[in-house]
Amino acid sequence: MGTNRISYGKIAVIGCGFFALTLIWTFYNAYMPLILGDFIESRAIRGGIMGLDNVLAVLLIPIIGAWSDRVKTPLGNRLPFLIVGMPLAALFFMLIPYSAKSMLWLLLLVDILFLLAMTIYRAPVIALMPDHTPPQKRSSANGIINVMGGIGAIIALFGLSQLYRLNSAYPFLVAGGLLLLSFMLLYLVVDRKPPYAETSSDDMAGMKKDGSYIHGLKTLFVPSFRGELFILLAIFFYFIGYAGVEAQFTVYAVEYLGMEESTAGVTLGFFSLSFVLFAIPAGLIGNKWGKTPAMLIGLVGLPLIFICIPLIPFITSIWPMADTVLLQILLLTGGLFWAFINVQAYPLVADLGGTKKIGYFTGLYYLFSMASSIVAPGFLGLLMDIFSHPALFYGAAVSFIIAFGFLKAGSYLTRSGSRYVSSQAK
Repeated sequence: MGTNRISYGKIAVIGCGFFALTLIWTFYNAYMPLILGDFIESRAIRGGIMGLDNVLAVLLIPIIGAWSDRVKTPLGNRLPFLIVGMPLAALFFMLIPYSAKSMLWLLLLVDILFLLAMTIYRAPVIALMPDHTPPQKRSSANGIINVMGGIGAIIALFGLSQLYRLNSAYPFLVAGGLLLLSFMLLYLVVDRKPPYAETSSDDMAGMKKDGSYIHGLKTLFVPSFRGELFILLAIFFYFIGYAGVEAQFTVYAVEYLGMEESTAGVTLGFFSLSFVLFAIPAGLIGNKWGKTPAMLIGLVGLPLIFICIPLIPFITSIWPMADTVLLQILLLTGGLFWAFINVQAYPLVADLGGTKKIGYFTGLYYLFSMASSIVAPGFLGLLMDIFSHPALFYGAAVSFIIAFGFLKAGSYLTRSGSRYVSSQAK
């Protein structure tokens, strides 16, 4: 084990990996539904396809996360997954716009291969942060990581959206190139033996005995683990709202508000811009007040913002302002609340794993967050089909309110349990 020191230079490089990851996911989630719209009219079906894309991720990310805890190579336990996954993900992402000019089945094939490659490295690259950071510094370190990710989202929505206007292939080529650059930085800089990671042994004995990940997953349903389960369920529910809005916002803006595709992407960028501005302050607040209290603030504020968005025409009728300007103001405010939630969430889950199961709990974090990504686009798209486009934001608001209840209950149970790694850790 290391001391309580933290190398902010290495954290920034790890943040470059998250920068490229978020850049690609943000652009993919914003524009893939519009690309699918060239083949499919129904928002529910398009959302369902976006959700089904995550099935491989849900099945494999927890396994890969736990595997990266145990594997031993001269390059360490995380880098081998990055070496395989990142270059392949860049290649297949670059091929998406070209396959979209052909047939639906070819587009879906390339899409699945891209997602499989992303799945290979996603949990290991995220686990690099707690590997290099003591628990009491993880909220602030994750603030830096999320700033880098937020910058990626801003570039995706403000920059790549403009490239999309010029040629639909340009943003895919640029994003793929940035992913390759981030891989080279990570390969050169990250520790082969990070100071705050230990190869899992006894704590993973159940998984070894059973020979599968299922044994480890069943542990969550043991009564003594109910608090951890509730925290993960909170993440599942609020990601339904977030993933649904992220996947369907451009559809809402283009089809309901009449925006151009590139303008819709830029407008969504105000959410990411605010997130970047407040990510580090949110991390510092999490260090001071505790991770759970900071998340609860966000879980109250963001659904209020979502409820206001469909009411924009009514608000501007009594308070003169352009609808688009008010939408951008609301998204800026929403990004602040999202920073309170998202900056704390992963460090909170990573703390539950101690030092020996960081990858395992990283896998669980992505299992629950990406399982919601299977459900969210299709479910909220169905609400849009049945009740009209504004149902997107009302459904998302409900999911955040449910998450508030689960997080509050999970925090109480883990705080009173003997296994709890305090969510108030500084």
